[in-house]
Amino acid sequence: MSAQLLLVDDEPGLREAVKDYLEDSGFSVQVASNAREGWDLMQQNTPDLLISDIMMPQVDGYQFLKQVRDDARFKSLPVIFLTAKGMTGDRIQGYQAGVDAYLPKPFDPDELVAIVENLLARRTPVQQSDDEAETPDIAELAKQIAQIKALLTQKNAIAQSPAPFTIDLTPREQSVLNLVAEGLMNKEIARRLDTSVRNVEKYVSRLFSKTGTNSRTELVRFALEHGLAK
Repeated sequence: MSAQLLLVDDEPGLREAVKDYLEDSGFSVQVASNAREGWDLMQQNTPDLLISDIMMPQVDGYQFLKQVRDDARFKSLPVIFLTAKGMTGDRIQGYQAGVDAYLPKPFDPDELVAIVENLLARRTPVQQSDDEAETPDIAELAKQIAQIKALLTQKNAIAQSPAPFTIDLTPREQSVLNLVAEGLMNKEIARRLDTSVRNVEKYVSRLFSKTGTNSRTELVRFALEHGLAK
């Protein structure tokens, strides 16, 4: 299940653009145009992480964050501030209010995704998720890795042909695909990309869906045949 994010920003264009990018990166995103609407959504469905603007009408980001932190349910909720205010004093005020990360506008959406993944990984017991992810079907995974490595030795013999349809991969999906094609397992990929095993599983699942494959071996063969893996 993908992480649930709540994005609160009063700028419709930026709000939708950030929402689309986060969803393309594998997250489930709810949006609100102001703090009161965001608070109402939090009562209905507790998010895994909150992203909020600071400069908003009626209730600004600092007031909203205080309301969030004063509620016992949300004391440990990761919070990111997105704001045009980039002065040191503003950042200090944000950290003193209990924000976990501060990203001044304009920002690189890949940086936002990296911050989100890092905060979620720190909140998740990584060792537990590693064990849960890697223990089941370990023999089958090992078999698939061996098959992938055999495919790589035959790479030149696998004829590349134009893909029958366009596959739109996000930068992170492409990175995961490249590492799967190197024969790495989820735990190794997570270390290489500095993310959680759970996030890697999410990206691999999305790659299966986008390529119409059902196993790592099929995925790698498909990628090699269509020149998708670098």
